[in-house]
Order: sequence, then structure tokens, then C-alpha cells
Amino acid sequence: MIAMLRGVLDSAGEDSAIVDVGGVGYLVFCSRRTLGAMPRPGGAVHVFIETHVREDHIHLYGFLQTEERSWFRLLTTVQGVGARVALAILSALSSDQLLTAIAAQDKSQVSRANGVGPKLAARIVSELKDKVGGIALSGPAALVASRPAGPGAPNEEAVSALVNLGFSRTEAFGAVARAGQMLGVGAAVDDLIRSGLQELAQ
Repeated sequence: MIAMLRGVLDSAGEDSAIVDVGGVGYLVFCSRRTLGAMPRPGGAVHVFIETHVREDHIHLYGFLQTEERSWFRLLTTVQGVGARVALAILSALSSDQLLTAIAAQDKSQVSRANGVGPKLAARIVSELKDKVGGIALSGPAALVASRPAGPGAPNEEAVSALVNLGFSRTEAFGAVARAGQMLGVGAAVDDLIRSGLQELAQ
């Protein structure tokens, strides 16, 4: 199984790149986000690989960061999400955006990806909500994952209030999570709303 390629970028297309490793060109399928971050042809590239072996083909899926590869693996555990759909989701959303959408149960954000309808988006956010802890998270992603939620929780009430004011659920969830970190555990709903609005105004 191929787990990593280190070589030179030969060329890149809309959904794939060819990585030259010692004169052998490997076709690697990637998200648009990954392709956009690659160097120009001729530049050195280090790609983490997920190898899919089927009866009729062997496909390599490439990622510049192990976190994105972990998201790819996690997404493909959801029924109806194959490799291509997972790459489409990773093309539309960054790791932080995807985590926030899942934590906020915001299926509209996930359905922005090509090939992901409302039903599949709902299944993704529902099934992955309790699984994201398996990914090594940092920055805003770790912050969102650490916030408690659930009906009746102060942060959930604050999120609902911000959504009622016209913000998307994902925006509201992220703002309340950041406000909660500043205010500490046990912050009142009104304080979370006020601080969340300040976060969204920045």
C-alpha cells in the first residue's frame, strides 16, 4: 500500500495531479483545495496518500496535510459518501469549516459540495458528530470540538438566538464557541449572545 509520495509535480488538472517519483508518474486524485496549494509543475511536492484497491483499479488519493486525509477517511465511512464525494466536500469546505458545520449540525453548509443533497448532508452531520474526536484538531477546530452542546445548554440557546437574528448556524456556532472560551464555563446566555455578536462583527 502506498502511504506517501515525495517527488516533483509533473502536472495538475481539475481533479488530479501527476507526481513524478524517480521517473515514475503517479496519478493522484485530490481536492481542489489541495491542488490549489500545490507548487507549480517542476516544484517539489510531498503528498500523503490514501490507496483504494478495487477489482478493476487502484486509485491514489492525495493530501498535503494528514488532517485532510483523516477527514477523507472519516467521510467515506458514511453510507453514500464515496471517494469522489468526499473530495468534493473537502474542495468546498476547509477542515475547520467542516468541523464547525458538523458540530453545529448545519447540513446546508455540507450540501454546498457538488453531489451532496440535503438528505446526504443531514446523514453526514448526524453520523460524524460523535466521531470527529478521532481527528487531531488544532486552532478553531479544536475550540469548536471542545464546546458542550445540546438542547437547553446556554451555548445552544445563544446559537439559536443568533440564528434568529439572521446569521447562519455555522457562523453562530463558531462565534458562540469563541465567546464561551473567553467567558468561561457557566457563562450566561445573554453574555454569550452579546460576546458572540461582537465576534461576528469583527
